Amino acid sequence: MTAALQHLPAGSDDAQRLAVTLGIAAHAIAVHRFPDSELRVTVAPATETTILYAPLDQPNDKLVTLILAAEALRRGGARRLVLVAPYLCYMRQDTAFAPGQAISQKAICALLARLVDRVVTVDAHLHRTARIGDVFPGIEADNLSAMPAIADALRGTVDPQTVVVGPDAESRAWVTALAGLLQLDSTVGHKHRHGDQSVDIAFEAAERLRGRPALLVDDIVSSGATLTACAKILRTCGAARIDAMITHALFPPELLVHFSQAGIESVRSTTSVPHPTNAIRLDDVLAQALRWEVHP
Repeated sequence: MTAALQHLPAGSDDAQRLAVTLGIAAHAIAVHRFPDSELRVTVAPATETTILYAPLDQPNDKLVTLILAAEALRRGGARRLVLVAPYLCYMRQDTAFAPGQAISQKAICALLARLVDRVVTVDAHLHRTARIGDVFPGIEADNLSAMPAIADALRGTVDPQTVVVGPDAESRAWVTALAGLLQLDSTVGHKHRHGDQSVDIAFEAAERLRGRPALLVDDIVSSGATLTACAKILRTCGAARIDAMITHALFPPELLVHFSQAGIESVRSTTSVPHPTNAIRLDDVLAQALRWEVHP
C-alpha cells in the first residue's frame, strides 16, 4: 500500500469516515502520557504517502504529538506527509498588537512547514493574509471552503426569504459564498471588540431584516460573545427567526443555553472539530482535495 491515513485520538470517527471515502486504511496514533505530562507517541507502519488527520482545537498537546509522529513516520520510510487539519490553530495572532507579543501564526506555520509536505485545512482564520500559501513557506497548502457542504445540507430546507448574516467584515467571504450558493439575500455587521467577552455589533439597512429569518454564519465561535451580541441585535431588528451555522465550534457546550436565551433557535457546526453541534460532514470536501494523493 502506497498511502494510508493515521489520526490522533481526537476526531477518530471523522478520520475513519474520510479514509473509507478515499478507499485507504486508517490507523490510530497511540499517545501515552507519563506522570510528568511528557508524551510517548507510537505510529502504525509508515506508507510512502501518509495522511495525518488532526483537528487542532485544544492544540498544545496535539502539536507535540504531531512533532513526534512526523519523526517516527519519516524514520519509518514515509516520503510524503500530508497534514489534514480541518481546524488550524494559532491563526488569530498574525501580527504583534503590542510590544513583545509573539506572532503565533508565523511561529506555528513555520513549525508545521518543517514537519510535513502539504497542509489541508478548512476556512482558516486569516485576517491580513490573502493566501494560505503565504504562511507556509516552502510547502503546499490548501484552504478549503466549508460553504459548499453547508449549502448542500441546507438546500431545499431554507425559507427563500432568509437573510444570511455575518457578524463583521471578516465574515463577508463566507456569507457571500453561502448566500450565492443558496440564492439568498445577505448582509454583514460592523463589529467593535472591547475584549474577549465584550463585543458591539451594528447592521446597516437593518430594515431588511425585519420579519425575515436570519441565518448567522461565522468561521469560529469560541467565547460566544460575538454570536450572542449578533443574535440580540437581530432580535432588535425584528428578525423572525435566528439560526446559526459555524465552521469551527470551539465553544464549551454549556454555552448553548446562553445562545438559546439570546434568541438563537438552532446551532449547527461542521465536523472540523468534534462537538455536540456537529451536523455538517466535511468528508467529501476533504476527499476531493486529497484524492490525487492516494490515487495519482
